[in-house]
Amino acid sequence: MMKEDSIDCKPNLETYAMLFNVLLKKFNKLNVSYVYLNAVRSLNKQMKALGVVPDTYVLNMIIKAYAKCLQVDEAVRVFREMGLYGCEPNAFSYGYLFKGCCEKGRVWQGFGFFKEMREKGLVPSSGAYMVLVCSLALERKFEDAVEVLRDMLGNSLKPDLLTYRTLLEEMCRDGKGIEALELLEEFRKKDVAMGERTYNELVDSLHFVDR
Repeated sequence: MMKEDSIDCKPNLETYAMLFNVLLKKFNKLNVSYVYLNAVRSLNKQMKALGVVPDTYVLNMIIKAYAKCLQVDEAVRVFREMGLYGCEPNAFSYGYLFKGCCEKGRVWQGFGFFKEMREKGLVPSSGAYMVLVCSLALERKFEDAVEVLRDMLGNSLKPDLLTYRTLLEEMCRDGKGIEALELLEEFRKKDVAMGERTYNELVDSLHFVDR
């Protein structure tokens, strides 16, 4: 109704931000997300047709929608277009992008975006860090995974048990059991949140995998 010529109340950036925000809340499962992605595409086209200039917040939601649906090329395209609207990518822009790349299996591309954002002094969320660490570990890129995990701890963000286990157990499976145990001792000193129970679980799991 707002789009009708007879109505003197046209949709503006705030209108579209609200609509995108409501749609993104529906992106909780991949098969459901694909359904709502069409609505995101439609709103984006409509917004451009009406001459509404998006801001970083709105563009990030569009990037997030594409990334969650593993439409990585589309997410990258929107990311690259941010400068056309006078918008600067922030930590959320990069985080959505490299998480999507990792989940798509394009881990090296995701790692490239991570390095780019860190060069700009931007810090990812804990969730984004952990996805990248696990993805690199599963790709046997152990040095890079350790580098990312150290960076995460250096920014006072705490990995969860699954992230530690994925990295250290994959190292054990690759014949690097001694290095994995040495790293565990290093992480224990750096991660004050790592309790005795978590540490013991990790030690037990590494000994089990190394048998």
